[in-house]
Amino acid sequence: MMVRNVVMVMLFVTVIAPIILYTDRLGSFQVSSSSSGDDFVEDVTAVAANAHTGRLNLLPQESSTTLKEPVGVVYSDNSTNSYPETKGSSAHLNHSHKDGPSVDSMEHVSARVLSTTNDQNLSQTDNPIRQVTQTLEQGNQFMSDLDAKGGGASEQNIDNASQTTEIKNERQSTQTSSRVDQRKPKKTMTEKQNDETAVPNVRVRYLKDQLIRAKVYLSLPATRNNPHFTRELRLRIKEVQKALWEATKDSDLPRNAYDKLKAMEQTLTKGKQIQDDCAAMVKKLRAMLHSMEEQLRVHRKQTLFLTQLTAKTLPKGLHCLPLRLTTEYYTLNSSQQIFPNQEKLEDPLLYHYALFSDNVLAAAVVVNSTVTHAKDPANHVFHIVTDRLNYAAMRMWFLVNPPGKATIQVQNIEEFTWLNSSYSPVLKQLGSASMIDYYFRTHRANSDSNLKFRNPKYLSILNHLRFYLPEVFPKLNKVLFLDDDVVVQKDLTGLWALDLKGNVNGAVETCGESFHRFDRYLNFSNPLISKNFDARACGWAYGMNIFDLEEWKKQNITEVYHRWQELNHDRQLWKLGTLPPGLITFWKRTYPLDRSWHVLGLGYNPSVNQKEIDRAAVIHYNGNMKPWLEIGIPKYRNYWVKYIDYDHMYMRECNINP
Repeated sequence: MMVRNVVMVMLFVTVIAPIILYTDRLGSFQVSSSSSGDDFVEDVTAVAANAHTGRLNLLPQESSTTLKEPVGVVYSDNSTNSYPETKGSSAHLNHSHKDGPSVDSMEHVSARVLSTTNDQNLSQTDNPIRQVTQTLEQGNQFMSDLDAKGGGASEQNIDNASQTTEIKNERQSTQTSSRVDQRKPKKTMTEKQNDETAVPNVRVRYLKDQLIRAKVYLSLPATRNNPHFTRELRLRIKEVQKALWEATKDSDLPRNAYDKLKAMEQTLTKGKQIQDDCAAMVKKLRAMLHSMEEQLRVHRKQTLFLTQLTAKTLPKGLHCLPLRLTTEYYTLNSSQQIFPNQEKLEDPLLYHYALFSDNVLAAAVVVNSTVTHAKDPANHVFHIVTDRLNYAAMRMWFLVNPPGKATIQVQNIEEFTWLNSSYSPVLKQLGSASMIDYYFRTHRANSDSNLKFRNPKYLSILNHLRFYLPEVFPKLNKVLFLDDDVVVQKDLTGLWALDLKGNVNGAVETCGESFHRFDRYLNFSNPLISKNFDARACGWAYGMNIFDLEEWKKQNITEVYHRWQELNHDRQLWKLGTLPPGLITFWKRTYPLDRSWHVLGLGYNPSVNQKEIDRAAVIHYNGNMKPWLEIGIPKYRNYWVKYIDYDHMYMRECNINP
């Protein structure tokens, strides 16, 4: 009997009493609402009854009817929202979530929460354990997504996996940052769309990165002491190089590229385990960086040289065209070689253009584009001056392709008897032994490093003829000068009506960028330059210039040009070209035109503002990338080619295509 009583007492103490105490505690917990807000919850399993069933981020979601295992949470001692309460309290808690928790409460909760909650947003930010593990998960996310697809997965599926990973990571980082600091402004829709944009061609980038890592491992002592790993690594490098080949995007890769990527990753993992000398790896990476910088410098220099060489070279079609035209010209009789309307050539009331060129096709585009946009083509007169080699071809082209009602004159510069070395200092200098030596001594160590100064145009008197306009057109009052690498997009007659306010030259200024100021073109270390000119003065553009020939004669501009050319006989004031002497000659004699008249850069700058191009009266292909060369910038080429008839007989015979 004594034993039975002892057993009953022990049973009551160990089983029945805890049950009574537990149910009593549960009842009091459920009854209390706001009054028990400061009490600490000891039994966390009781929370599951009121927990809401939000989706977990990483675990597979069960059906809504399945009973969930309660999730344990350690709540704050002092926060009134630290645990779920009755229905009324739950509504208050949800409302507080919508409005956003305060900074203090969020910091306190994030410091106390030790396990995952069911709330999707809080699960990303309030769990420090997950924050640590996510760093590792994201590092291997790309490989795990590929593994999920399998080795034979299609390229589209792999791309989608990588894009999904990028989007998920961006969303997680956005949610974390927004909850850590509620004071930061919310992102706009554009920023969110940019954040969710996947990195393009992720596999090509990853393969290239693997090659760099493999080459680093291959050069380290620990790898060289392991012949088996060295052979394996060399094999993987060859496989990846073969897979990449000339691929620039993921779609260019072969179907087995994923297998090569995965095999290389496994080999690199072995290499990481073998290496124990971080200093050696850092040293090797620095050496590789220095080597790549040196190779980049060499390639840039080679690119510059080849670009300059291409700019100097005449394409085969443009060499064929003048030969074909010259042959046809000399088959004509003398009466067929005369242009109509020659009586208009010296009429000062008409609109006169000066064009000095040895490029038949380029001159044709300038004339055609100007006439196309002229309101009254019959009042426009084009004066073309070329060299002896292209004189017959130039005349033949415009005899066969007359510019509508406009008037054409083609002259040979060799017929200007007044243009000789005794009158023109530049002509004397161009034929001097020192100039020839300077131009052709590219093989010498002391030659000028800037290859642009060795362009043949600087040795052509056609390029300097712009300083002799009153001599070329003695009976004209105003002349619009055009380069042969421009395209006219609007009627230009308004330029003749401009009041230049006593200036000789009307031009568009180019000082929007620092390299278009005087110190870019002139040697300000020379006292002759520094005393007479301002280094920060704004430059202006040749290519479309309205010249007042009457003021030119009054101010004796040609004599000013001659004087400075003689002072520059040793090229100490400037190198070569016509813009530096033009800046000097027309110093304080240039009237600035509105920028819409003349837009430059289409021969070297692929980022010219499209709106400026569309509203420009003249667009200029200044630079080496001329539209008639293969190196021309493709997106600007259509502005030029639309003024050429590629179905013309001579164009087809010389195989000139757009």
